[in-house]
Amino acid sequence: MMLRKLLEIIKLGGLLVLLNIFIVEAALAYQSPNNMPLSDKDKVVLDAKALTIPIGYTKNLKWDLILDSLGKNGSKITWLSNRKDYISDTGKLIKRSLRGKPKVQVKVTATITSGKNKDTKSFSLNIAYQEQNFDAYLFAYFEGSGEREKQEQLRFGVSANAINWFALHNNQPIIESSEISQTGGVRDPHILRAEDEKTFLMVATDMFTVKNGWDQNPGIVMLKSADLLTWSSGIIDLEKSYPTKFANIKWVWAPQTIYDPAADKYLVYFTVRYKDNLKLDFYAAYANANFTAFQEEPKLMFSAKYGAIDGDIIYKDGTYHFYYKGNTKDENGKEIRNGIQQATAKTLNGPWIEEFKYLDAYSAKGIVVEGSSVFKLNGADTHILMYDLYKNLRYEFQRSTDLYNFSATPESFTKDFNPRHGSVIGITKEEAVRLNQKWGGLPAELLTKQNR
Repeated sequence: MMLRKLLEIIKLGGLLVLLNIFIVEAALAYQSPNNMPLSDKDKVVLDAKALTIPIGYTKNLKWDLILDSLGKNGSKITWLSNRKDYISDTGKLIKRSLRGKPKVQVKVTATITSGKNKDTKSFSLNIAYQEQNFDAYLFAYFEGSGEREKQEQLRFGVSANAINWFALHNNQPIIESSEISQTGGVRDPHILRAEDEKTFLMVATDMFTVKNGWDQNPGIVMLKSADLLTWSSGIIDLEKSYPTKFANIKWVWAPQTIYDPAADKYLVYFTVRYKDNLKLDFYAAYANANFTAFQEEPKLMFSAKYGAIDGDIIYKDGTYHFYYKGNTKDENGKEIRNGIQQATAKTLNGPWIEEFKYLDAYSAKGIVVEGSSVFKLNGADTHILMYDLYKNLRYEFQRSTDLYNFSATPESFTKDFNPRHGSVIGITKEEAVRLNQKWGGLPAELLTKQNR
């Protein structure tokens, strides 16, 4: 009995010793220089060192700056612009450089303060030129009528006023899908003028429904051109390229491209659906320099509450507007309404804030639209939200000056082709002439304009 009691006392003493050692070591660690609270001077030094403005903003600024007001270590940051007629102290872009003259350079200076300690750090910004003067519009689309085997091909249409449209090349493909896609079909083409203003980027869904049906498609077609006439291309098969993450992929739909100034790269985003999950989410990845593949495995970009397809992102006045075909479901998960919705964010990384109202004029009527695309009218502050009424081969549009509110009554295009889910950019008269010289089809209005 006495021996057992003695052993218990020894064990208890050992535990007390270990506990005392732990307390002492913790106290020593707390008092070590690496764990002492930062001084005001250290906060200023570290926060000044970490402060940066991404290169995409500095070399060709046409967006509002997102300026930090608080350092990572708690210091206060205030900003001062030396050209408030171009950039305000809060980072708002007031106006852009005049074409034909050197780009305006603006210096913005940050003052980093903590307690009585302060430091400054300056950044030089090149202000982008004012928007180009465009004389016409180019519509990239695939066809919704005629022989089904020939519909899923890339085509071009042109317009002088964005309302009356004319097919180039007699509405024949400008590139055969068999030359650029894995499946032999191309849908949902999206065209973008690059930041250098003379390079063009296109992406499209790699899908040939006539041959393969709707059960699955492998990925994306990527195209690049310096003249709108000849195109280099690449194919991305998500399952083959990223077998771990996308081994169970069903759909890779409606890709689009946007330049991300925060990364100085082009972001390709698209809708993904897996075979074992009905949810439709947006994934994204940065393109490589040749615009033939991705730099890394695509990541989830935005997950709308009820899922979404046909995403289209437009920037205006410090906000990214993400348009898509969304829907509403009841408590049982049954869809009760669908149409064009939007989410907004200050950066392409989000967070995206959903607005659950419907923007198109048909959602309340139960008439289905898809393939929405937004483009700016040449020389105006008006944007066009166009969409595909695919069940009856109609393409209609609504107007907006703020990208939040759109005209209530839809308007119709006139056209000598039946486009499906496409996109529009502005083009110059020189570019229109080039297109016409190769494929023909420029309307009389534009031909007359070229001869003046």
